[in-house]
Parts: sequence; structure tokens; C-alpha cells
Amino acid sequence: MRTVLNVIWLVFAGFWMAIGYALVGLICFVTIIGIPFGIACFRIANFVLWPFGRTIEVRRDAGVGSAIGTVLWLLLAGWWLAVAHVVMGVAFCLTIIGIPLGLASFKIIPITLFPLGVEIVPVGRVATV
Repeated sequence: MRTVLNVIWLVFAGFWMAIGYALVGLICFVTIIGIPFGIACFRIANFVLWPFGRTIEVRRDAGVGSAIGTVLWLLLAGWWLAVAHVVMGVAFCLTIIGIPLGLASFKIIPITLFPLGVEIVPVGRVATV
């Protein structure tokens, strides 16, 4: 079932969202200070391509730099990405068939708000420390 949902997601949202995140990641790589954010964008792009069957785990070994970067990200980009995912999730949830896709869009919100200091893992696997 995950595969079917992932293919439907890829066609209706995942491909376009991944392109957007990858473009933002490339823009972030222009400056040296933006490289961690660019890496986070590519990680999110990978997650939005195939979200079913994967989840987000907090990395316990993330340091202060991750926290500072997360605050910067939240203020500059995270909030509007989260709003976009909420709008898209609500639009998907307007139909019964789209409810799983809307829930997947809502599942992506935490990593769009706080992309540093997290790891994307398969469901059922514990993140490495």
C-alpha cells in the first residue's frame, strides 16, 4: 500500500515539491554560510519524493550550531514552507481519496520548520545516536 500511495504522491505533489526544494538548496549553496541549509533542502527534497514508509527522528548528537541554524531557517524560510504544506494538506483532505496525501503533507511540516538536527529513517527503525 505504501508503494501505491508513494506513486500517487509523486505524481500529484512529490515531484514538484522536490524540484522546488532542490532549487532552493542550490540557491543556498551560493554562499558558504548557506551550505548546511542547502544540504537540509536536499534531504527534504528526498523525503518529499517518497514520504510514505519514512519518518523523522531527532538526532540527539546535534549541537548548538544546529539550534542556531534552525532558528535562522525558521525565521527566513521555515514558516512559509510550513504554511504551504498546510494549505496543500487541507486541499488534499477535501476529498476522501486525498486524505492520505494530506496527512503526508502535514507529516512534512516538522522537517520544514526544523530541518537541522533531524534524520529521516524508515518507519520502525530507530535513529542512530
